[in-house]
Amino acid sequence: MTTIPSPIDQATQSNYLDVRSTHIELDWTVDWSQRIIRGTATHSVIANKDNVDKVILDTSYLVVKKCSLASPDGRHHQDLDFALAPKRHPVLGSALTISLPHALSRGDSTRVSIEYATTDECTALGWLDANQTDSKRYPFVYSQCQAIHCRSLIPVMDTPAVKATYHARVRSTLPILLSARRTSPDLDSGVPEIDGTEHTYEWDQPIAIPSYLIAIAGGELEFRPLGDRTGIWAEPGVVDKCADEFRSDAERMVQTAEQLCGPYRWGRYDALVLPSSFPYGGMENPNMTFLTPALIVGDKSQVDVIAHEASHSWHGNDVSVSGWSSFWLNEGWTTYTERLVALKLHGPATRDFEYIQGNKAMTDDLKRFDRDGMRKAQRLHIPYEFGEDPDEFYSSVAYDKGANFLYYLEKLVGGLDVFNPYQQQFIRDFVGQSVTTEQWEKHFWAYWSQFPEKERVLREQVDWDAWLNGEGLELPVKMEYDTTLADRAYSLASSWDSARSLSRSELAKKFSKADLAGFSSNQIVLFLETLGTQKTYDKAVVEAVEEAYRFNENANPEIKLRWFLFSLKAGLYAPEAAHWIRNQGRMKYCRPTYRAIYQVDPDLARQTFREYGVGFLHPIARRLIAQELGLDGKKDKQ
Repeated sequence: MTTIPSPIDQATQSNYLDVRSTHIELDWTVDWSQRIIRGTATHSVIANKDNVDKVILDTSYLVVKKCSLASPDGRHHQDLDFALAPKRHPVLGSALTISLPHALSRGDSTRVSIEYATTDECTALGWLDANQTDSKRYPFVYSQCQAIHCRSLIPVMDTPAVKATYHARVRSTLPILLSARRTSPDLDSGVPEIDGTEHTYEWDQPIAIPSYLIAIAGGELEFRPLGDRTGIWAEPGVVDKCADEFRSDAERMVQTAEQLCGPYRWGRYDALVLPSSFPYGGMENPNMTFLTPALIVGDKSQVDVIAHEASHSWHGNDVSVSGWSSFWLNEGWTTYTERLVALKLHGPATRDFEYIQGNKAMTDDLKRFDRDGMRKAQRLHIPYEFGEDPDEFYSSVAYDKGANFLYYLEKLVGGLDVFNPYQQQFIRDFVGQSVTTEQWEKHFWAYWSQFPEKERVLREQVDWDAWLNGEGLELPVKMEYDTTLADRAYSLASSWDSARSLSRSELAKKFSKADLAGFSSNQIVLFLETLGTQKTYDKAVVEAVEEAYRFNENANPEIKLRWFLFSLKAGLYAPEAAHWIRNQGRMKYCRPTYRAIYQVDPDLARQTFREYGVGFLHPIARRLIAQELGLDGKKDKQ
């Protein structure tokens, strides 16, 4: 058995081991003029042991006005003594300690209500001015609570170890969406007309979820159905374009994931395409996946993000992790499953091509963390210490190293037909629960003990410690992939590599846009990534690449990112990269591009961030980029 550190979540100050939330009632008003959400959060809690005399919740930058004991009908309240930690922890926030009038015994339950408001320091909410939206008529707000930002939106046990149902009643003059099922007005009623009237929206999430999956968005929104249980929300001016991008794929991706993982428990699968400052490609908020508009490129080359986020319905949402050290269980399993969807829909070559693509980002992140104090981020299971910020260690390692580990195990036991029944059993046995890497490992061996020959192979051939706890720049084994779809990209990159010494005129004769005929967007991405892994090219060669293929004019953000990362290594096109990054909020694009510009022209990177990034980026992205540019995130917020 591999040695795994303590399963206690090191990123919470709550007393979740003593008492846990089981249901949260949210009663909110969205104050658009003040850019705050105010109201109450009422927790139904149950004691895990005897003599529990307090409830400790995580908060961050919240104004707490009153705490009370609520009667079962919610009509009567008894004021309770409470205290916020006098000194805010720089990462974990301020613990809110609520004293109970009587100690609870194991199994006892009660209801605790907190009246509070968010502040302009809230790290979960991104507020946009009207001019930052498509129509430029109304403001917009959206949340991103993963990893530990829900505490700046709600006083809560902000740990994935605690899963709770929730109901929300939200008053707002603009339409509101949540990660739940809308009960009032019903979905068929659409959204009320925006005329300044405050409307009340009610949402219910009957399946228990961790706090990081609570989500809210609001603004000028419209809905388009994609299938019987799938649909898309977006701003009115772009909603039809978004629907066209996903219409042929959303339902079949959910169906395919369901065939692989078991019944879909969540009812509807809807998605919201957000304004461009959203920091991730997608966020698997239940019933309401949040998506970046960068996916809407017209050629459907980015729709596999739906396969990823839908797969989270089982891995992450159904079976959650109990602490951020085990985050790879969420993302490794989900990435593995996303690529199984690709296998089922497009064949084995497409599945392996996605692994080939993912390896470049993984390798880059392994290199980025290859320094003192950060090498544990190269591990699958990251041994966090108390107070460390999971955002600081977030990378593609959990996704791609985790997916490769599972693919390797699949191959060892005899292929998908043998391995998928185990995957389904894992989901069935832990549905609705939060698990650790250690629990997964114990379950894994319990399952394979039914098949002694398979178990023998797994024990003899798998270096478990290297996979789970190993550091370094390489996977523990060399993975073999089907390179059918990658070979053309490799061949073109090799041609450029062998032509380094040619003159500009000779390069112009040898290469042209016809080289890319028949290439998919993803093959072009791989071509540029392969060029980028080779020795830095002279400026003349990089300029010849641009002359041949006109990547500066390409609108696909996946291609644009790789182009700028390649060309900036030669010191070229920094102004063009800075212009592009002004409107890219997805951290996959903005963080590496800002870092690359900074290497060429630090003043340009900082100036671009101050002029365009500060007011545009979500607080999570803003803080991380400020650190990478050597800026003070607090000062440069203004």
